[in-house]
This record gives sequence, structure tokens and C-alpha cells, in this order.
Amino acid sequence: MDQSTLSLAQLAARIEHTQLRPDATRKDIEKLCAEAREYRFYGVCVHGCRVELARHFLEGSDIQVVTVAGFPLGAAPADVKRLECEAAIDEGAHEIDVVLNVGELRDGDDGYVLRELRDVVEAADERPVKVILETDLLSQEEKVRACQLAVESGAKFVKTSTGYARTGATIADVALLRRTVGPKFGVKAAGGIRDLATALAMIAAGADRLGTSSSASILEEFVKARRTTT
Repeated sequence: MDQSTLSLAQLAARIEHTQLRPDATRKDIEKLCAEAREYRFYGVCVHGCRVELARHFLEGSDIQVVTVAGFPLGAAPADVKRLECEAAIDEGAHEIDVVLNVGELRDGDDGYVLRELRDVVEAADERPVKVILETDLLSQEEKVRACQLAVESGAKFVKTSTGYARTGATIADVALLRRTVGPKFGVKAAGGIRDLATALAMIAAGADRLGTSSSASILEEFVKARRTTT
């Protein structure tokens, strides 16, 4: 998409407004959902224990509720990730972001990683699954393998980061993920996206979706920028 013609609504429709702090309260989730309604974000991303609450605050809207599994380390047993996914679906989650088992991938046990991802995809019962790679912890070759496994698993997206590693999304990683998965598979950039310039750079590099807790300020910056150029 030509960024010069990107509208406010089109940018908002790419954003998953995120609240994944461990100390987030009910009021924080209410604020998150109110902002999602105000700015018409694609969705909100919350912990599994907050899915039902987010559904409540977003009742009557078409805003998607996204949650996480195996978050943030990806090191839980495969059965636990599947159970988290099943519980989230029961609570009304629309999409699942699951953290890939980085250790197993780095061990070269692609069979384990693929089985785990397929289990989560199956448990998601046709809801979109995004595979969080935690790119900061992976070599270039490992990032490529992780993308290939995500595609083979039946997931719908690869996602750069949890936001808990040393670095989050980078332009280079988003471009690599896009080249590897091709034009039709989803790429979500997350981690460290705090301003408009970064958000637009991620989109230009190939991101379909952005995960950020700075969503409102990014859109406000977008509005101000357009005012100064018109």
C-alpha cells in the first residue's frame, strides 16, 4: 500500500491495541477497549484471563479480541499451550498469538515445533493463529525455518516479538519474514513500535498488522502530520 495514500481508518485497521502488562487491572482493560472503540482499531490483544472482560467491554462492536498462549517465553509444554488456546476460545477469543518454542527450534527439533503449532491451530478451531518467533533470539537461518514451520502448521501469521526480549520488531526482520512467507501469508510486527515513523516503516517493510500499546498516540501523530501537509 502506498503510504502517501494511507488513510487514518486504514492505519487503524492494521493495529491490534495491546495491553499485556502483568499488572494490568480491570480499569486498564476498560481503557484499552474504550480506545479501541474510539479509534476503530482492528482488535485488542490481552492476556487469556482478560478475554471475557474484553468481550464484555467490546460488546456490540466488530473489534476482535486477540489473546496469547505460551506467553512470553514459549517454553511451556505443548499440552499447556493447547489448553490455553482451548480456554481462550471458550472465553470468546477471536485470534490466538502463540509463542514458538525457541529452545526446541534452536535444537533443530523441527518435528516438535511443527506438532506443537499444529496442535494449537487445531485447538483454535479455525480462528487465526499467529506464531510469535521472538526474532531477537534467532539466527537468520532459524527465522527462516520458523517461518516455514508456521506456514506448514496451518497458522495464518508470523509475528516478530513478544515485547519481552531485548529488542522487538526491526525493519530487517519484518522484510525477512515477508520474503520467506510470501505475499499472501500474514506478518505482524510487534515490540517497540511507539511512534508513527516506526509504524509506517514496518508497514512498508511488509507488515500487515501492528501490535502496539502506543496505538492512540500513533494515530494522533498521524492526524497532526496530515494537517501540516494539507
